[in-house]
Parts: sequence; C-alpha cells; structure tokens
Amino acid sequence: MTVHESTLALHGGPPALRDNDLPTWPVFGEAELSSVHDVIASGKWGSIHGDVVAGFEREFAAYQDAAHGICLANGTLAIAVALRAAGVGIGDEVIVPPYTFIATASAALFVGAVPVFADVDPATHLLDPHATEATITSRTKAVVVVHLAGRPADMDAFAEIGRRHGLAIIEDCAQAHGAAYKGRRVGAIGDVGTFSFQSSKNITAGEGGAVTTDDDALAATLYSLVNVGRVPGGGWYEHASVGYNLRLTELQAALLRAQLARHPALQDVRERNATLLSQALADVPGIRLAPENPDVTAHGRHLFVFRVPELGAGSVRDTAVKALAAEGLPGASAGYVPLHRNEALMREARAIADRLGQPYPLAELPAADQVSADTIWLPQAYLLGDEDQTRAIAAAVAKVVTGLRAAL
Repeated sequence: MTVHESTLALHGGPPALRDNDLPTWPVFGEAELSSVHDVIASGKWGSIHGDVVAGFEREFAAYQDAAHGICLANGTLAIAVALRAAGVGIGDEVIVPPYTFIATASAALFVGAVPVFADVDPATHLLDPHATEATITSRTKAVVVVHLAGRPADMDAFAEIGRRHGLAIIEDCAQAHGAAYKGRRVGAIGDVGTFSFQSSKNITAGEGGAVTTDDDALAATLYSLVNVGRVPGGGWYEHASVGYNLRLTELQAALLRAQLARHPALQDVRERNATLLSQALADVPGIRLAPENPDVTAHGRHLFVFRVPELGAGSVRDTAVKALAAEGLPGASAGYVPLHRNEALMREARAIADRLGQPYPLAELPAADQVSADTIWLPQAYLLGDEDQTRAIAAAVAKVVTGLRAAL
C-alpha cells in the first residue's frame, strides 16, 4: 500500500524534513575559539584579575542603549538582584505575567516578596497593562514586564503605570537581545533590564546574565549586590552593603564578546526567515499568528510563536507537538504551563503571604490559560537556515495542522 505524502509521519507517513534539514545552535567559529584561548593563556580567568568582563559589560550596555551594564551568574538572579536594588523586600508584592518562565516569579520569592499575577493579552501573550493596573494594591512595589519570545511589551503604558503609582518597572529581556521598542533597544526603558545568556539564548555562553540601567545610583547598587557589597574603586575588604557573589568569569565574557559581535548578522537571518515563515503560514487554515505592531521596531526573534485554537481542546495541541517532532521538528514546544497552575510556586507564594497575615490575591486568568492551551513554539535556531530550509519548516507545520484539523 502506498502511503500518501500528506499522511502525518506520526501515522506512518514520510517525514517532511530530513535530519540535515535543520540549522544547529550554537553558532560559533574562530572568534569564539581564539577569544577563549586568549583568556586561558593569560592566566586571568576571573573578572577580579582581568578586563574581559568589564569590556563586555561596556559593549553590551551600549548595544542595548543603556548607560550601565553589570554581568552576573544567570538571568534568574538578574531579576532577583534587580528587584532588590529597586527596594523590593519582604512582604512586598511584585506583579508578573502568568505566562512566562518560572524565574520571573521565583525571583520575587528569593527577595521575600510575593509574586502576584496579572493576565496577558491573548493576541501577543504579553502582560496586559490594563490588567496590571487593576492588580495594583498598597503592597505593590514593582512590575516585571516580560518581552516574551523577543517581542517588546507596551513600554509606554508600563512606564506611565510606574510613574503614576510609584512602582519600579523591571524589564525581563531574557529572550529579547537586540529587540527595540519605538526605535530604542529594550533593557533601560524601564528602571532595570535583565538578560540571560543561557545556552538556548540568542547570545550565549552556556550560562550567564546581565542587568542594565540608565540610573547611576541603581547601577552602583547593582554592582555592589553582584560583588559581595563592594563598591567600584573600593577596597577588597570594604563592604558597603551585604551583597552576593555572582560574578561572571572571564572565560564566559570572552565567549559573549564574540557572540555579541556575531549577533547583528544572525538577527538579520532570523528576521528574514521569520518573515518568510509568517508569509508561508499566514493563509494556512487553523493557524493564528500574532498581529504586527509598528511600535516593535526590532523583534528579538528568540521564538517563532503561533496559536492553533481549534487544536487547543484536551490533548490535541500536545499531539500536534509530537506530530511536528515526527515530521523532523523535535524542537517544537507546547510552551509554558501558566505559573498560577504551578503548585510548588503557588505554595511558596501563599506561605509568604500567610506568614505576614496577608491574603494572597489570585484572580481568574483566562487569557493565560487559553494561550497556554493552544500555543506552539519553534526555537530561534530554526530561523537560521536558508530559504529552502525555512520553506521546509513551514511545509511541515502546515502539514501537521492541516492533517490534525481534518481528523477533528
């Protein structure tokens, strides 16, 4: 019996892509190898002895249109340090989106604060400014705005919310290297921006993070928190505050400098292929793409996100992810489970509120639940191929969605 090419690979049909049809990540070359070699040969592997971390901090801050940049161990601790520098502490409330990585909320717990959820915009998956303002209480001290998938949030609205209510606005830019809102790159539009250089990120050293700001006083506090309470230019055993030891190594910074230099060219490729993928999928029945927004003048392109509302019931969307893997797209993902559905996180948040005699505010979050049920992601590496590879990826997605819709 002949198997038709439209038969899903999950059901015995031929896969849409071969093993070598996908681009790989990370992308590296002689620049990364020689940079790391130079640091090893120097014998100065820690930032307290070398100048590579300091050089990358200056370069990365400038790249993100920020006055200051301080590197540290990872993006999770970057958020915690940003919150602490902004004065957030025990019992304060921090508004976060429920549709994000757990670190956005767990960072609030690390400083003794209570993460409180405001719903997302179902079209963009980003924190909704109106829902945010409705969630503010007398205990609210900060809002963490996530530029999810690399798409900048409505920073004008959040900046106004911060001014009106006296709140710190923290930008979670873990997925948004190089992204820009109204012509300005993210990271210092709010009070502090936080970045991740974890292995999947568009600029990576395997691990690492950074905080950025335009505020001189905040920058000094951030530096001190990352460097065991020391101040720039101070003595080795002079500790002006109680800080952490979160320094990045010279080896990581060497990788990051080379990765940063490579980033603009790779972003051009990602942007071109994301546009091609969007055009190829725009008219496929059952696929819903995020609307374009002229205020997003540069997308970080960390994820290619689309929704399949008709496949969002029960386990059908999860079957779609398995079907994409069978077609040759193993990196396809169902994305986040909303954080208000995470029992461990909610137990910790309620415990802090209970100890302080505060009611824990938990509203209905229908948009987050809905986008979680019917969203599919493709990783940024899939945007680094040539035109033929990108069209093959689009064909695989169209094949799966069309095939599963036909079976409903």
